Amino acid sequence: MDKFFNLKERGTTVRTEFVAGITTFLTMVYIIVVNPAILSAAGVPFDQVFMATIIAAVVGTLYMGIFAKYPIAIAPGMGMNAYFASVVATHGVSYQVVFGTVFLAGLLFVLLTFSSLREVLIRAIPNSLKYGITSGIGLFIAFIGLKMAGIVVPSPDTMVTFGDLHQPITLLSIFGLFLTLILMARKINGALFIGMLITAVVGLFTGMLRFEGVVSMPPAPVFFDLDIAGVFTHGLYTVVFAFLLVTIFDTTGTMIGVADQAGLMKDGKFPRAKSALMADALSTTVGSTFGTSPSSAYIESSSGVAAGGRTGLTSVVVAILFILAMFFSPAIAAISSLPAITAPVLIIVGCFMMEGLARIDWKTFDEAFPAFAIILTMPLTSSIATGIAIGFITYPLMKLVSGKGKEVHPILYVFGVIFIIQMIFFPAH
Repeated sequence: MDKFFNLKERGTTVRTEFVAGITTFLTMVYIIVVNPAILSAAGVPFDQVFMATIIAAVVGTLYMGIFAKYPIAIAPGMGMNAYFASVVATHGVSYQVVFGTVFLAGLLFVLLTFSSLREVLIRAIPNSLKYGITSGIGLFIAFIGLKMAGIVVPSPDTMVTFGDLHQPITLLSIFGLFLTLILMARKINGALFIGMLITAVVGLFTGMLRFEGVVSMPPAPVFFDLDIAGVFTHGLYTVVFAFLLVTIFDTTGTMIGVADQAGLMKDGKFPRAKSALMADALSTTVGSTFGTSPSSAYIESSSGVAAGGRTGLTSVVVAILFILAMFFSPAIAAISSLPAITAPVLIIVGCFMMEGLARIDWKTFDEAFPAFAIILTMPLTSSIATGIAIGFITYPLMKLVSGKGKEVHPILYVFGVIFIIQMIFFPAH
């Protein structure tokens, strides 16, 4: 084990790696509750999403640990699950069709991993668009969390308004939110998970949460027919591109950040990058065939690195713990059914995703406005793809009229034209 994972070379031990793996797992285990809660609301059977979430996490994280040998965990990503549900609702298509878009995005990611186009794409797209997209998704999922909690509700006059604080679920949601915020402020590992757990206990004593069991044999994983033809019939090309683009940016940024924190970057380069990205691409592709949204590297992996994790053994431990979680489906099904438990997580994770705003050049208008347009339109249109499209249209256009057209990579002009055609002939609604 020492030789395979290079434990001595990286200055770590088996015990340290195990502790790091447990730490990472506790900080991200909320996904096996939140992901089924979001996707089952879009009509996907709970048991199917529950197993698919774990399978995707195990496949991606094991591949990461064994082949890329990084202490980075992979699982279905926040934001993409909420977007998945919104595509089902706004486009009026079946979830099988949307899983078809996820499968195609995963397949394209696999192909890009073996080509230089991935690097071209990452270099060509400016920071204002990259961080605008991430921040827009943050607002998008935070808004969904607020709606689930009943903190904001529909209004015929102002579209949305403040909710009714007399509603039990809203009160429990606010309690859960402030409890988790306190745990986060105190820098307690697994704050999101602990917050959900305590909120669930309160829900149990107040009669809002009912368990029909805690432990059982895992539900049988189900392969189902992906409706890939429906992707082309309904013209969901922007959805495929949105899944692909966000996954690439999110994963690449997270992996580099965690690897740098662990001191595993070499001369500013990311060794074994292809294997690391392949972990995410395979997780997304396999996950779509079982019934979950795209996967991503988890920034929560940084908690395991802070606990001393330096090798792929940390990731292997995380994968084993996800396998053990399969046996708690009855308890997780009950917890997922109470919005007050999962809503605070969406709101807080939304805050995490706003970090990139500090890296946008707000003093340069032709950089600032495209980012602003993305951030504004994603939550208001309930569409990540629409936000991306508007960003890719406005950025090259503003640079062109500002006399800075040569600063824009040619690929952005191509994308801009494609998105204009998409919005005219294949509108989102």
